[in-house]
Amino acid sequence: MIDIKNLHKSYHMGKNSLHVLKGINFSVSEGEMVSIMGSSGSGKSTLLNILGILDEADEGTYTLDGTLIKNLNEKVAARYRNQFLGFIFQSFNLINYKSALDNVSMPLYYQGVKRNVRTEKAMHYLEKVGLADWASHLPNELSGGQKQRVAIARALASDPKLLLADEPTGALDTKTSYEVMELIQGINDEGKTILIVTHEDDIAHMTKRIVNLKDGLIIDDSKVTQVRAKAENYV
Repeated sequence: MIDIKNLHKSYHMGKNSLHVLKGINFSVSEGEMVSIMGSSGSGKSTLLNILGILDEADEGTYTLDGTLIKNLNEKVAARYRNQFLGFIFQSFNLINYKSALDNVSMPLYYQGVKRNVRTEKAMHYLEKVGLADWASHLPNELSGGQKQRVAIARALASDPKLLLADEPTGALDTKTSYEVMELIQGINDEGKTILIVTHEDDIAHMTKRIVNLKDGLIIDDSKVTQVRAKAENYV
C-alpha cells in the first residue's frame, strides 16, 4: 500500500536549511493499522504531509497503491488525494455552515457523483458512525466526539485506499477518545488501511504497529499486541 525509500526533506529559510527527514525507509501493507510517534521536531508532520500528497520529498521515492507519487501538479495531486486518501484531523475541519450530511458528501461532490447517489452514500456512512439522526445538524450543534465521527464518515465516503489520521483524539476527553478509537479499530477490522499520527502512548497501542521517529529518522518500528478500545470502562 505504502512504500517509501530513502526519503529526504529539507526546508530553506534564507541562507539556512533545516534537514527534517534524513533518509526514511518505511512500508505499510494493505489492511495494516500503524501509528507514528515522535516528539515535536521529529519529522512526523512532514512525513504525514508527504504521505497525504500535500508536500513532496527532495529525494527518495513514495509509491502509493502501486502509483509513484512524484512531480505532480496541484490538479493531479488533488485528484490523487481524492482517489486514494481519506483524512481525519484533530480539529475536525468541518464546514460550519453545512449539515453533517453535506459535510460527509463533500468528497463525493468533488468526484462528480450525482446528488442523489452522494446523499445515499453519505447517509450510509453517517449510519455507520451512529449519527444518522444527526444528519441535518450543523457542526456547532454537535459534541466533539460527534464532530469527529462526522469527520470519519466524511473520510470514508469516497472509499479511500488509505485513511490518514492526524492526532484524531487530540481534542477529545479520554472516554470520547476511546469511543472514536473503537470506531477506527472497527473500520480497520473490515480491512481498511489506517495510519495514525499520535503523541498519546495509549492510543498508539490501540494500533497494531508503532513507528517512532526522532530527528528525522525512524529509531524503532515494532509490531505490538493491539489493545482494544473499551469506552465503557470510562465514566
